Amino acid sequence: MTVSTSTTSRPSRAPAAGGRARALGELPLPRPAWSRVTRKMFGHRGLAIGLVCVGLAVLLALFAPLLAPHDPYFQDISNRMVPPVWHDKGSWTHVLGTDKLGRDYLSRLIYGTRISLTIGLVAALISGVIGTTLGVLAGYFGGRVDAFISYIITTRLAMPVVLVALALASLTGGSLTTVIVLLGLLLWDRFAVVSRSVTQQLRDAEYVYAARTLGCSLPYILVREILPNIAGALIVVITLEMAHAILLEATLSFLGMGVQPPLPSWGLMVAEGKAYMFFQPWVIAIPGVALFVLVLAINLLGDGLRDLNAPGGRN
Repeated sequence: MTVSTSTTSRPSRAPAAGGRARALGELPLPRPAWSRVTRKMFGHRGLAIGLVCVGLAVLLALFAPLLAPHDPYFQDISNRMVPPVWHDKGSWTHVLGTDKLGRDYLSRLIYGTRISLTIGLVAALISGVIGTTLGVLAGYFGGRVDAFISYIITTRLAMPVVLVALALASLTGGSLTTVIVLLGLLLWDRFAVVSRSVTQQLRDAEYVYAARTLGCSLPYILVREILPNIAGALIVVITLEMAHAILLEATLSFLGMGVQPPLPSWGLMVAEGKAYMFFQPWVIAIPGVALFVLVLAINLLGDGLRDLNAPGGRN
């Protein structure tokens, strides 16, 4: 007698599991934070242009001794006022020509990038510390403290920066250090206004109340709770004040009250070439264009950062 056994076939779960795995594999993975930030930055055209130009200027400043073809202070009177290479009498030995003392113009232009960025950055940092401190104190305490600091800000806004800088530079004597200190002490008003306004909005935030309830000290609240939340606005102000400081330095150097010879300041290069502007206009055009491009790039960078930090900025 033959016994037949029947096997009940159960549906295999492998296809379902495989299908589920394929379905999960098709889901887009979240992008890393650095990828999202990079996409937003280079998606903004002005920010991308400004970032590239400022980055190139920083590289020129850092590697100036390696990139400059000649010593920017070496004088060769026999080769004075050599035109740039695109002129008929130009030479590849001096690509951008030479000045009235025979110094290589390209080398002085590269070293001038270092001076301009140093003055702009250090002056913006000094003014940022002063203005941010005053603005945060005024916005957090309010009342008489706010009234007193607002009076100081109004007094500073009523003072013409160029005239005050010229007067002080004429009394103290023009030099690189003097220009940095003067500009740092004169350009803090925008930092104070922005930090005061933002701090007034943040002082009643829930996390500030929580820090007070926990018994945190006043310096802790200002430095750890308030300051990080206004850093985005301050970064934008730093870029704008850097451009402002570079322009003011060029103005002071052009008038003889800023950086003194033989330092290769762009404003000083324009001042030294003004006597030849009708016959060799390139001696003014080259540093003038360099100054224009750098200031424009820093402003584009600041405007782009402002757009990205604004509510509803680009995704």
